[in-house]
Amino acid sequence: MMMTLGMFVFSLPTLAYQELQRKTDWKHPSTSRVGARNARQYTGKGDDTITLSGWIAPELTGSVYSLDALRLMGDTGKSWILIAGTGRILGSYVITGMTEGRTVLRQDGDAGKIEFSITLERTDESVLGLLNTLGDLGSIKNMLSLEGISNSASNAINTGASTFNNVAGSMRSLF
Repeated sequence: MMMTLGMFVFSLPTLAYQELQRKTDWKHPSTSRVGARNARQYTGKGDDTITLSGWIAPELTGSVYSLDALRLMGDTGKSWILIAGTGRILGSYVITGMTEGRTVLRQDGDAGKIEFSITLERTDESVLGLLNTLGDLGSIKNMLSLEGISNSASNAINTGASTFNNVAGSMRSLF
C-alpha cells in the first residue's frame, strides 16, 4: 500500500503513482507604498495541493477501473482523508482534477499504457482539527493501535514489493 484516499488504496494492483508533488502556499498580500517596496502582511495559510502522477499497464499492473473509481469519488464533491503508506495522516482532500492519456493502442482500441495525473486540494485546517471532528482524541487513541497500523502498512508494502518482483520476473522471462 502506497497511500489511501478515503477507502481507495493506491497500490500496484490498483493504481501505483510514480511521482508525488506537493505545493503549499501561504498568503502574504501586499500594499503599495510610495517610494518604497510594497508592504506585505501574513494573513494565513493558502492552498495545499498534492499531484499524483504515473502510468499503468493494465495487462501487467494497475487497473483502468481504479481511474473510474477515483472519477466517481471526485463526482461526489466530498473530502477524503489522505493517509500515506507509513500511517502518516496528511489531511482531508478533495479531488479537483484528473487527466488521463492512453497510448500503445492495441488492435481492439484498448490502451496498453495509461498515463494519469490526479490533483488533490486540502480542505481541513489541521490534522489535529480533523481528528477532533472524528471524536475525542482519547477515545481514538483507545480504538486505534498506532503500532498495529504501522505493522499493517509495513505488511502491505512488503506484499506490494513481492508482487512487483513477481511481475518483473515474468517480464524478464518474456525478453
